[in-house]
Formats: sequence, C-alpha cells, structure tokens
Amino acid sequence: MLKADIGLIGLAVMGQNLALNINDHGYSLTVYNRSYQKTEAFISGVANGTSINGASSLEELVSSLSSPRRIILMIKAGKPVDQIIKDLLPLLEQGDIIIDGGNSHYLDTTRRTSKLAEKGIGFLGTGISGGEEGARNGPSIMPGGNLQSWPHVKEIFQSISAHVDGEPCCQWIGEGGAGHYVKMVHNGIEYGDMQLIAEAYQFMYLGLGLTHSEMQETLTEWNQGELNSYLIEITANIMGVKDTDGSPILEKILDNAGQKGTGMWAAISALEQGMPLTLISEAVFARCLSALNDSRLEASAIYSYDIPVFEGDKEAALLLLREALYAAKIISYAQGFMLMKKASEQYGWNLDYGNIAMTWRGGCIIRSYFLNDIKNAYDKNPHLDNLLLDDFFVAAVKKSLTGWRQTLQTALGMGIAVPAFSSALSFFYGYRSAKTSANLIQAQRDYFGAHTYERIDEPRESFFHTDWNSDE
Repeated sequence: MLKADIGLIGLAVMGQNLALNINDHGYSLTVYNRSYQKTEAFISGVANGTSINGASSLEELVSSLSSPRRIILMIKAGKPVDQIIKDLLPLLEQGDIIIDGGNSHYLDTTRRTSKLAEKGIGFLGTGISGGEEGARNGPSIMPGGNLQSWPHVKEIFQSISAHVDGEPCCQWIGEGGAGHYVKMVHNGIEYGDMQLIAEAYQFMYLGLGLTHSEMQETLTEWNQGELNSYLIEITANIMGVKDTDGSPILEKILDNAGQKGTGMWAAISALEQGMPLTLISEAVFARCLSALNDSRLEASAIYSYDIPVFEGDKEAALLLLREALYAAKIISYAQGFMLMKKASEQYGWNLDYGNIAMTWRGGCIIRSYFLNDIKNAYDKNPHLDNLLLDDFFVAAVKKSLTGWRQTLQTALGMGIAVPAFSSALSFFYGYRSAKTSANLIQAQRDYFGAHTYERIDEPRESFFHTDWNSDE
C-alpha cells in the first residue's frame, strides 16, 4: 500500500480546506480528528473521490505516512498543541516533522522547536493567513522553526500557497518562533487596518451622512488606487448586502468586536520590546471599548450629544479622508515592521523584510498592492531602519499629511471617535520631532527618584543628578 505524503490533524473548516488544497496540488494525505465522526463525514463528503484518507487513531495516521513523516496540526493553540505533541512523540522516529499551522504564541513555538530538536524531531511553527478562502485556494504561509526540516515541506507549502507575479506567498521566515511572530505582527497590522477602515466608515456615515450605497461606491473607487486591498474590497461588498427587510444588514449587527488574542500579543510584545506600536495597540483597545456595551449605553444617555450636520463639500471631505486613510495605513505597517526588526535583533532571526512583504502580497487578510511598495523599499535598502525613511513613503506621507490632519480636525470637532487615526498622527508628529518633551520626564524622574539623566552637552552614557531642592 502506498504511503501518504503528509498527515493533517484537526478537521475544523481551516483544516478541511487546507487538506483539500494540498490534495488539489497532487499530494496524498491522511487526516485525523479527535472525533472520528467528523473524519468520516469529511471523507465521505467533500473529500470523496480525492487522495485523502481518514485515520481513526494517531497510530493509524503515523503508520500511513511516508518517511520522513510530515504532520500538520490545525488545532487550537496552547495546551492542545502540547498534548497532541506528547501523544505523537512515542509514535515518531528521528527526522520526522511536526508542523503547527495554528495561531500559536511565538514563545511556545520557540520552546517546542528546541525541545523536539533534542529528541531528533523537526518542528515548524507556521503562520497561515487567509481564512477559509485562503486555506482552500492559496494562503499566505509563514514557516519558521527548525531550518533542517524546511526542505522537506518547501515544495508542498510553496505549491499550495497563493502566488503573485509567479512568486509563491511562502518564504522561509526564520528559526525558532520567527514564523509565528511574523504571523502575530501580520494579525496586529490586520487589527490596525480594520480599525482604520471602521473609523473611515463611521466618519462617512455619521459625519458626512453618506448612504450605504454611496459608501459602497466610494470604497469601490478607493480600491482601484493606492488603497487597493482585500479589506477595502470586502468592506465595499459589505455595504451592499441587505437584510430580509431590504435595509443594510450592517446596521443590524451589534457593535461589539471580538478578538482571539493575536493583536493583544502584538501589543504586549511591543511593550516588552520597547517599541511604540501605538496604532495597533489602539486598535486592540478599541475592540475592548466596543465590548463595554452596557456602560457605553449608560454614558451615551448621560452625555447625550447630537453630531452636527456636515455643511461643507462632501466630495472634498472624501478626498481628504482617502489621504488620511492612506497615511495612517503607512504608519500601521511602519510600526509593524519596526517591531519585527527589534524582535529579529533580540532573537537573532535575521528576518528578510522584503520576503515578508512578498509573502503577504497574496492569500492573506492584509494582502494589498501597497505591499509591493514595501518590498521595493527593502529591495533598495535591506537595512532600512524604518519605512518612514524610504523615499517613496516620505513622499506619500508628505502628500497626504494635510488631508490626514484636516480629517482629524473635522471628525474630532464633530464628536466622532477616531482613535486609530489620532494615535497614528500623534506617533508621526513624535517620530519626526528632533526634540520631544521627554527631557521634562527625565527631570521629574530624577527629582522624585534620583534616577539621573543625560545631558545634551555631555557624551552619551554619562549620567547626572541634580539636587532639585537645593536653595542654591
């Protein structure tokens, strides 16, 4: 009996679609799910007639695979991953490979890579983005972990990934937890993009008084230019969907945004790395604020406020909003790449930022034409310190700055919350400042805690203390 090329554990929607995608590209699989009923339903249903076979036990799964055995885990992150690894280990041989395709925390992936290497087992922590559609038709894949294991799955992963300009949206990211870290940052940028688009929608709807049809037309137009992206595309589509009574279904959806934790992980990592991931962190906090439904409703009654009618030129306001969205989007990505750069230096990953941009160009949720510009920036200068220092992005931000500033003035003046737009502009103002107010903070710290400070007229790393209560 011929052995299967690869195994897959976990038959939720992502696992099923990934298995079908792998099979479509000529690879045979054995799949396993904790509930064998789900395995049977999959094999007799959408997988009927394919080269996908079901296993009723882990022993049957492992024995069905060719060597080195390659097993993809598409299961919930955390303890379930550790448990399935524990169950698999007695069944595996040296050189076999476990691939975690879920949204695991990068430190867990680093630990698992190291521990399994001690036992001669390869481990690949692999970020997979694109949702159900991507898993089925070509996702963005971010493999990391054990470098020696990569050649054994490279052909499969690159064949099933999305392709842009003939290039696979799957490139080796780095050792240890690098793959899952980059996926985490991807998700953080996704949070930022979604929040910015949501704030633009709020401004168009409440501030400018546009109908859903008008917003759909505007977003469709935006998607033809520099804002071309999957998220703008689907937002335009959302605006056109009606409920059974003919009204926009969007207005029937409760304004309580869910989250699965990856955006929060990115914000926590930014604090640990000392990186100002302000826009993405604000996007996470905006979701937290949205969850305070009862409290917000009580506050809205106490602070009752009617947004004034916009009396200006709506077409001009939309042009300014477009500029604001583009500029703030640049900040979101700049912050994400800043964070990856700092982590790469700390963990010794030697990340290739042009490759990462190329990996994100297709298949994933943040896919956009904009990523070509990021790839070009790193192709020109692989050691670029910040995207905001690249000539292309310098010109883009300068061109959009007036629209960005005026949109915020209008929105805040009307009483419309735009936290992501605001934090992005404040970050930019701070980043472009040759001098900040931090000298006062250093004086305050030295005053109450004798923490010392550096002087501008002395060499760096020379520290001083002032007796602030001295009469002299």
